[in-house]
Amino acid sequence: MMSWPWTLYRYLAVQFLTGVGVVFASFVFLSFSMDLVDLFDRTAGRHVPAAAIVGMSLFQLPDLGLKLLPFAVLLGGVFSFVRLSRSQELLAIRAAGVSAWNLLAPPVTAAIVLGVFTVVAFTPFSSRMLQQYSALEATYIRGQASQLAISNNGLWLRQGNKSGQSVIHSLRVANQGVRLEDVNVFFYGASDKFLGRIDAESADLRPGEWQLHNAWVSDAVGHPVKRAVYNLPTTLTSSRIQESFASPDTLSFWTLPGFIATARQAGFSAIRYQLYFDTLLVLPALFAAMVFMAASFSLRLARLGGLGRVIVLSALAGFGVYFFGDVTQALGETGILPVVLAAAAPATAAILLGMTLVFHQEDG
Repeated sequence: MMSWPWTLYRYLAVQFLTGVGVVFASFVFLSFSMDLVDLFDRTAGRHVPAAAIVGMSLFQLPDLGLKLLPFAVLLGGVFSFVRLSRSQELLAIRAAGVSAWNLLAPPVTAAIVLGVFTVVAFTPFSSRMLQQYSALEATYIRGQASQLAISNNGLWLRQGNKSGQSVIHSLRVANQGVRLEDVNVFFYGASDKFLGRIDAESADLRPGEWQLHNAWVSDAVGHPVKRAVYNLPTTLTSSRIQESFASPDTLSFWTLPGFIATARQAGFSAIRYQLYFDTLLVLPALFAAMVFMAASFSLRLARLGGLGRVIVLSALAGFGVYFFGDVTQALGETGILPVVLAAAAPATAAILLGMTLVFHQEDG
């Protein structure tokens, strides 16, 4: 087997990354434009400052870019292979005895390195920006009646309205937040004025209320009254408590393992977060799969001049992988599929399909 000069490796990798960069920049610009228009529409009549709307769009942009990056790798690979084919560079390389597998080695390696960088460096940045976006969205668009946070010290839950709020702390949680044990409730009025507290052995979530058992009810000056049962009104439900968790993509790759462990210790299901974490782990493999699919569609068709057909087939393949990923994610979240299988299935299927097509073109 002939030795392949590192200069050629580097050249092909640079051409591939350049194509990905151009496509990704185009996607990001279009996403920013559409998201900005959508935010202006959603905030119409709310008297939200224009600077805040632009800031929200910018904060959300890294997360949108992260979701679009696999498509950018696919289409960027297509355009780079087509360009090299039309300039006769691929023909010269193949004429020198370089196989399709050696030809794809630099782009695949570059895609894997890009995937690793995306996971370990870009996701912490995008998650931090998305947290800022979520906070601004809650302030200007949705409003936020409740918040939930878990830590090694237990669960903290805030509920309330414009007239006041209550902060609930529990050391242990059962039944996905429906039952709390070792409960403390702190009441606050306007301007965060302390109004009193409740210390209870346990609390059960009923329709429209928390039912606290063996509760000591204290006023602002600390006079306690024992109550066997105390009903605390609430608008929360079990599903709303689950929804109060931070979205998985607002957590960086490095903080997800700790959050998953803490959520499980607190008695909550962490399947959604484990699935997202495993999806990030296989992201470099997904990027490599996009390269194989790009090559399978473009290496032969580009020589025949079918650029439009190449783009259509590539786009359809990308959407197919995307929707297949949505299906496996839904099956993983419901427990029908194991989490690891649900996360790895799209990348594995795409790699097998792409390699099969390349093998057919090379040896068939």
